[in-house]
Amino acid sequence: MNLDINNLDFQNMGSWPLPAKIVTILVLCVAVLFAGYWFDTKDQIDVLDSARNKENDLKKVFEQKQSIAANLDAYRTQMAEMEKTFGALLLQLPSKTEVAELLVDISRVGLDSGLEFELFKPQNEVRKEFYAEFPIQIRVNGTYHQFGNFASGVAALPRIVTLHNFSITAAKGKDNKGKLVMEAMANTYRYLDKDEMKQSGKKKKNKRKR
Repeated sequence: MNLDINNLDFQNMGSWPLPAKIVTILVLCVAVLFAGYWFDTKDQIDVLDSARNKENDLKKVFEQKQSIAANLDAYRTQMAEMEKTFGALLLQLPSKTEVAELLVDISRVGLDSGLEFELFKPQNEVRKEFYAEFPIQIRVNGTYHQFGNFASGVAALPRIVTLHNFSITAAKGKDNKGKLVMEAMANTYRYLDKDEMKQSGKKKKNKRKR
């Protein structure tokens, strides 16, 4: 049946034919359902999705913490081993009073290797988080074999000493024929005591504030 909307009396909807009434009721139902979804159900669905996502995140955190708790004894054992290893490495760093003795040891290793020192100049130390780096500029005369003995002797010292920035050139002068000149930077390290670490921490904080 065809409906002519122009013939419908909107002031007296009760007089409408049955098909018009059914269509109008269906339209109103759809409108009410859409309005209910848009203004109420949609927000509830968003809240539900957010809660589900949060639940998944909490599950992951719980699983991680459960795993840590289950392996807590193993972690403690591993931490104790790491502290022992760190303590052993720390013992290889000289204290402030032992640096002078270490400088003598480095010089002695060079002389025992047959090298002639032209320059042995300690530089200003550079402080790090828990240790200080103490560079020494050196320049020596000798042969490749003697340079090798020197490097081996330095590596064999009970304290940590590293060699950097090697430069080897032929020695000048008739008397130095066949000899070489090696320039390098020898770095030794010392650990900072508690007071020095506190001072370094304060300096870092002051730099950050600036």
